[in-house]
Parts: sequence; structure tokens; C-alpha cells
Amino acid sequence: MLSSTNNVYKVLDNNGNAASTVEPTGTSTSILTTGDGYKWKYMYSLSASQQVNFLSTDFMAVTTDSTVAAAAVDGAINIVKIKTAGSSGSNGTHTNIDIRGDGTGGKVSVTVGSGSVTAVTVTTAGTGYTFAYIRVADIVAAGATGLTGTELDVIIEPKGGHGKDSVNELGGFFVMTNTNFEGAETSNSGDFNTTNDFRRVAIVKDPKSGGSAATATTLRAVKSVLLASASGSFTIDEKITQSTTGAVGKVVEWDNTNKILYYIQTRFNNAGLDTNGNLTAFSGANTITGADSGITGTPSTSTSTVDSVSFTSGYAAAELDADSGDVVYIENRAPITRASDQTENVKLVIEF
Repeated sequence: MLSSTNNVYKVLDNNGNAASTVEPTGTSTSILTTGDGYKWKYMYSLSASQQVNFLSTDFMAVTTDSTVAAAAVDGAINIVKIKTAGSSGSNGTHTNIDIRGDGTGGKVSVTVGSGSVTAVTVTTAGTGYTFAYIRVADIVAAGATGLTGTELDVIIEPKGGHGKDSVNELGGFFVMTNTNFEGAETSNSGDFNTTNDFRRVAIVKDPKSGGSAATATTLRAVKSVLLASASGSFTIDEKITQSTTGAVGKVVEWDNTNKILYYIQTRFNNAGLDTNGNLTAFSGANTITGADSGITGTPSTSTSTVDSVSFTSGYAAAELDADSGDVVYIENRAPITRASDQTENVKLVIEF
């Protein structure tokens, strides 16, 4: 469980399935017992960055605390449960009873009331147990004369002891990847703009940029054209066409300050394919017109760098090579509207 102070504890004993009413506290490496009869093992604490990056409604980070790991004892016995209470035993608390098995040093005390076992307390945890049991004869020899029918379950800890390897012990079968989209991300607003929404998240293995392995932190996946003049503002997501070439595209972003039109050309009508069903590239100084806005713009023919985008004769290819890399994960979501003062935190969980 995750406490209000972001400490993670493992329940070792739930007091016979009773409801938990007391929150454990502290980071002691010893077994913690709360007032509701629960026994807990402190495992680790979530750091501030782990809370931000990997804590969600369904998941949280798992890590191994070095102090807890160092204090773990392989094969120690800390919990013994009463499976069958038995009968006819002499009342009292009977001590120094051996935990038998392949380990050494384990001891318990057994409390008998009304002839039946009512409590078992581990007094010495011992070490090296991979199987263990407590004999009724040993309880009888310790003073519970006449006790019969008792069966106690000795709980074996994970290899290395509680907290030695928290990832395995707590069932860390998932890997979470996390990223933040903060505002426009870079000075080049075309890398991940705030003027359009997004609805698809993917993981791409080994994408390329300019024919070589992509290494940049961000890469612009859209094409762009630098306009020498424009009669107004293009509308996001509208269809654009170009005279003479017949090229067709779709607006992703319009940078009115720098007169840069970012666009895509897909394999669909009105979004990339022209009237002949061909995907024709935008080129030259031919007029570009917005289908919804009615705005027209004339492409520049200069070779220059504007707002970190390098234009050759007025045009810039996408920095991410189309169809490069292997798509290993893809997820479609409801549209997410962006803003310059907004951060989106995306978490992807992979199960092994």
C-alpha cells in the first residue's frame, strides 16, 4: 500500500482478514505492527520525480531501497498463521518453541486459551529457511500439555528476504514510459505546436532523419513552406491546394508572424491526393489557397533559415523521414487540445 507520506508497505499479516484502520508510518527495517493488528514491511519511498512521472490511478513505480535490501535476511521467518487451533491444551503462553525445517535459529511462543491456540508470535526469525514447520509435540513439550489437532502455517519469505528485490517481490511485470509535452517544446513551433490537437500516441523504433538514424530530441514530422506574402490567416485542418501543380494538403499550423505554413499530405482525397489520385508535391511560387478560409499565399523562392526551419527555394521537408522505423506501439485517444501554458503527461504501460 502507498501511504499518505508516499511510503510503500507490504502487508505481511492482515489480522485474520480484519479491516485495516491504522496507517503504518516510518521507515524502519523491522516488521511494523499497527494498532489494528496488521503487520507491515516497509519497502521503499516514492521520490518526487517518481510521483510525477510514474504514479497513476492504477500504477506506481517499484524500486528497491538499498537500506532495506541490506537489512534483509535470507530465509528468515516473521509470520506464522494458525490454520487449525486444536484443543485440550494447557492454557498460557509457551515459549522457546523451535521452528523446524532446513533453516536455523527460528523460535516462536504459542499462546493457548480455552485449550486452543489463540496466538503465535515469532520471537527469533532465524535464517536460511526454504521450508519450515512447527511440531505440536514441541508445543506440548513447552508446556501446552494435552494439545492436539493444532496446525500452524509458517510463511516463507521471498528469496533473500523481504525488500531484497522489491521489483520481483511486488510483481513488477510492467514497464512504464513517461514523457511531458510542455507548451511548444522548442523555439521551432512546428516540432510540436500548441495550435492543433493530437489524438494518437506511438512508439517508433529506429526512425530516420535525412536518411540517417534520428538522434535529435525533437523532430518536425510535417512539411512547411515559407510564404513571401499571404492575404490573411490559414485555418487549422483546412484543405489547401496549389495552382498549376494541383498539389493538395492539409494545414497543421499557420505561423502568421514568420509566414510559415506547416502542412501534411496524406494518402487520402482532399488531404494529399490531387484530382488525378496522385500525391503531387507543392513546388515553385505557385499560389496556395485555403479551401475554408479562402486565404491565398505566394511561396517564397529564397533559401534561408526562419525560426529554426531551413528552407530551400521556399520549401522544407519533414525532419522525420516518412515510413522510417518500426511502429512497436500505437494508441488512439480522444482529441487533446493543447495550449502554450499547458503540459500533457503521457504514460504508456508495457506488460512483460
